[in-house]
Amino acid sequence: MEDGVVWALRLHPVHQIGFPADVYYREHAKKFREEDMQIRLDGKNCLVTGANSGIGFATAEGLASHGATVYMLCRNKERGEAALSEIRSKTGNANVHLEICDLSSINEVKSFATRFTSMDKPLHVLVNNAGLLEQKRQTTAEGLELNFAVNVAATYTLTELVMPLLEKATPDARVITVASGGMYTQPLNKDLQFSEDNFDGTQQYARNKRVQVALTEWWAQKYSDKGVGFYCMHPGWADTPGVAKSLPGFSEKLAGNMRTNAEGADTAVWLALQPKEKLASGAFYFDRAEAPKHLKFAGTAASHSQINSIVDSLRSICGLPALGSAV
Repeated sequence: MEDGVVWALRLHPVHQIGFPADVYYREHAKKFREEDMQIRLDGKNCLVTGANSGIGFATAEGLASHGATVYMLCRNKERGEAALSEIRSKTGNANVHLEICDLSSINEVKSFATRFTSMDKPLHVLVNNAGLLEQKRQTTAEGLELNFAVNVAATYTLTELVMPLLEKATPDARVITVASGGMYTQPLNKDLQFSEDNFDGTQQYARNKRVQVALTEWWAQKYSDKGVGFYCMHPGWADTPGVAKSLPGFSEKLAGNMRTNAEGADTAVWLALQPKEKLASGAFYFDRAEAPKHLKFAGTAASHSQINSIVDSLRSICGLPALGSAV
């Protein structure tokens, strides 16, 4: 495993090192195995959130190109339909479908999950890709801080509610969550909605991503007997609309030197394709390899002991029954 300081330089959300962000991808790609990407997903059902642009679009396209039946979960119907048409055209795969849901609304997530699970189809791959980095505090109609609502509350609620479909797809079922190296800068924090006065959107995003990584560990342990694998990954710094909007200075500095969306999505698609015996459930991946979750001496590892308490808070916030209670 590489020294943690190197990872910090590579993955910190606001780093200003003088190396193009795609240099690391080209270096790591030299070790990629071509046969890893020759696996087919015909007959497999995949659900990708935030699939109309950026990493989500590239992930949905990648899965469709391998023959999967792909459900694109998008907030905006018009943009979703345009993305759907483009993916069908590019891949020649007609088994790509659009689902509409605003992930900032937990009620909408629940309604979608009810609708989707009523189809009673096995779900082989869930890709929790949808993410948000809003620099200024915003509150949803349900009273949740907006970044948290999309990045954590929706991710947790959707994953929990489609578990019956994932169990139907065992032993191949897996959940892939698109996290970020930004989480290296933050320990797990029980203040999920950043109640402090000096709200910092970038810091909140990093906190959200740390929660996603800890949740992946928690899910892997909680559902170890269910035959579902749980993985999270960092896509590297890709030239996505989200990065350009949320971190304009960073985006401008690395203009022309960032990863393509397909390069950013590569590890997510790779995780969807690999036999599960090659993967470690609960692990964090970067460029098709397991990566550390903590920097040396950063003090973040001990914070993961709080995850059970955080899950209890999430279930309360999202209106899910307490663990162990009758449904």
